[in-house]
Amino acid sequence: MSLMDTLKAKLGPAKEKMSDLAHQHGDKIEHGLERAAKTVDQKTKGKYSSKIETGTGKAKNALGRISHRDDGTTPPAS
Repeated sequence: MSLMDTLKAKLGPAKEKMSDLAHQHGDKIEHGLERAAKTVDQKTKGKYSSKIETGTGKAKNALGRISHRDDGTTPPAS
């Protein structure tokens, strides 16, 4: 077994657990992302609004991919 195979085997259960947690708590995580983005946008007085919006969208997409692992469902559009 190669080093990469060994690493994948050891990380598999952690990845599964993270996916399950993201699936169970996705709404709370998204809410937290939105609150954080709003706070940062207010603190920077809107100077980086488009960058904050882009980053928040990417984080939400990643959350969707993580929480909807190969189970045949489609992640929600953001």
